Amino acid sequence: MLRLTDFIIDCPEPMELAEFYSAVTGRPVKEGSDDSWAGIQCGEVELAFIRVDDYRAPQWPGSEHPKQFHLDFEVDDVEAEQDRVLALGATLLQDSISSDGYGWRVYADPIGHPFCLCRNKGVTWTDDGPVWPTRG
Repeated sequence: MLRLTDFIIDCPEPMELAEFYSAVTGRPVKEGSDDSWAGIQCGEVELAFIRVDDYRAPQWPGSEHPKQFHLDFEVDDVEAEQDRVLALGATLLQDSISSDGYGWRVYADPIGHPFCLCRNKGVTWTDDGPVWPTRG
């Protein structure tokens, strides 16, 4: 059996980045988090933030300091979520929302990691989260 349990993100200040993503996701920073490691439980997977000395932020879309990863968040209202993440300290990098309201927007978190707010056609929201359309 194999199960993904953690997604670990390098950063200079784990608690600060954990607090940003806690506000973005609405999930609390885990008890026991500190200045060297902090976590947020997101379902079965934990977002974890670990201190790295001499951290160098990714430069998106450039490749001198590549992004290495990015997080996608499916949302039901891109505009409302954009207002919220910008107020939390994110920066808009690219808008790829089409005229029909579907697509994605790329943002940088407060230390430069890119993440996207996405609205995909055919996704239905339930109490258990998004249900993706079947591909045929």
